[in-house]
Amino acid sequence: MSQSAEDAARARLSRRERLRGAPAGGGQASPPSHAPADASPAVRPHFAFLSKDRVGVLRERAILLLAEHGVVVNHAAAVGRLKEAGARLEGNRLCFPPGLTEAALSALPNAVTLCGRSPAFDITLPRPDNTFTMRTGTGAHGFIEAETGAYRKLVLDDVATIAAVANGLERVGIVAHPFVTGVPELTADIHGVAALIASTPKHVWLQPYGEENTEYLLRIAAVAAGGEAALRARPIVSCIVTSFTPLEFKSMDVEAIIQCGRLRVPIHACSLPTAGGTAPVTMPGVILMAAAEILSMAVMTHVLAPGTPVIATPLIFGLDLRTGRSLQASVEALQGAAIAVQLMKHGFGMITHTYGSGSDTPDVDGQSQAERALLGQIVGLAGADILGGAGQLECATAFSPVQAVLDDEYGAMLQHFLRTPAVDDETLAWQDMRTVKHGGNFLATPHTLLHCRANFEPLAFQRLGREAYEAAGHRTALDRAREICRRLVDEHAASSPPDAVSLREIESIVKAADAQILKGQI
Repeated sequence: MSQSAEDAARARLSRRERLRGAPAGGGQASPPSHAPADASPAVRPHFAFLSKDRVGVLRERAILLLAEHGVVVNHAAAVGRLKEAGARLEGNRLCFPPGLTEAALSALPNAVTLCGRSPAFDITLPRPDNTFTMRTGTGAHGFIEAETGAYRKLVLDDVATIAAVANGLERVGIVAHPFVTGVPELTADIHGVAALIASTPKHVWLQPYGEENTEYLLRIAAVAAGGEAALRARPIVSCIVTSFTPLEFKSMDVEAIIQCGRLRVPIHACSLPTAGGTAPVTMPGVILMAAAEILSMAVMTHVLAPGTPVIATPLIFGLDLRTGRSLQASVEALQGAAIAVQLMKHGFGMITHTYGSGSDTPDVDGQSQAERALLGQIVGLAGADILGGAGQLECATAFSPVQAVLDDEYGAMLQHFLRTPAVDDETLAWQDMRTVKHGGNFLATPHTLLHCRANFEPLAFQRLGREAYEAAGHRTALDRAREICRRLVDEHAASSPPDAVSLREIESIVKAADAQILKGQI
């Protein structure tokens, strides 16, 4: 381990001890300075619902659906350029020849770096350890108070709380702006991003709410990055572009592809089909819909913004046919999410992003923990590069910072779980195994001392015996997560403020957006 890596490891250990409530260092020894036992390339265990042959069928049908049925693209200039590239216009639908789709797939960058405002938080996907990064939930209009558990509308001041918590969560590499109330609805995304980007050194996810909004969001990002050239060189933001299922694209999303391409801002090509609603009720049909829509965005990016990274983002929902409610954690949606990741990651070779946290329940309860644990594990094993939705509840309509802390804990456990160990003399403790005495143990061996800190140590989850649990007043993981949340917010409040000049410039962009987009309304 290099000196800088060892210093970083000590800093992480010190911080984790601080979050446990112990003094920095906590009386613990520093991490041992030695190379990992497994120096081979990381191998990620994989679970698949579908055989390679069935993945091949879905792959073939998705490309065929685009060639024979096509998609509606509500952007005249983009339609013209796509026709020049070989697309065929039939009525109001653009059909993409298989050769054009395959060419787009071949041209996609096979790796992407999502930069933080601070380089210390840069994320390269696929990750070197072959696991994943996490993203906070977005779009939620409700907020669950950390201390009281009370539900209310999410307001602009909550952005600082979300940033404070996300900044301190080690698995969370991408921070999404929430839907804020108390500001003009048409520019709520611009107000939210302006508040967020000044509050986090991590990568920021953009979600435009209107066609004109993308320009202002990217202007804010450019200011935070140090200018447009700096943003092109180091994309500190990425942007979601969403289909209008089934098989249609609004002008807003096509324009977002074009504008992001100008600045090389990575695109999350997102499809949100709902089984039994906007997509067939059967999950293979849902997956086919998602794949066709994501491939359409890959083709559009290839033609309209060549070289721009595209991250496949299938977000799969099911419809409760008794109530009409959309579900993200039903058994069918869980299976669909895993199949969608398998198809996009292994069938099309795309970097893949989906929900890895989320629940259909409105509260931080047992159901929430069970549903998100199942979701995270199944899409993690399927190979997702980004697990989105940390902190979200009630099918992504509410955000809880306490739940985000628990989700980070799940993510840490899952990352450790997905690391396949080497099998060699060192991991077998072969020399100790050959010399252990009858009735002996391995507790005090040098091998145990060398490797003991490789084991996962939870922050929020409890490992207390009955007596200690009773003495601690029956404190649960939820109580511990609330304490961690409080400490992260307090640390953030005590940190140095961002650059004032940049804040003034960002504020002027927000005012200009309000004046332009809300003209006639204010």
